[in-house]
Amino acid sequence: MREADATTRERIADRLRGETLSASALAAEFDVTTDTALTHVEHVAKSLDGTGEQLLVAPPECRDCGFSDFDDPANRPSRCPECKSEAVAEPSFRIE
Repeated sequence: MREADATTRERIADRLRGETLSASALAAEFDVTTDTALTHVEHVAKSLDGTGEQLLVAPPECRDCGFSDFDDPANRPSRCPECKSEAVAEPSFRIE
């Protein structure tokens, strides 16, 4: 399939097969909001069922204290529950 014929989700999946990217990086590349990029990533993950591929998620991590045990590893929290810092690196995604 030519890239021009591919859906945004298919193009996102192709990008995640070659590189680890955050939702904001995907949003910038595909000219969508970060929330929309996250929604696309969630749907891409579902479409991988039964394909032998999986979506790997590197969870968010506090840059100040290193906390990374967030309730939802796919969403970026506004602050760290441990130290209350707002310096939280967003999660990143890759397909393998």
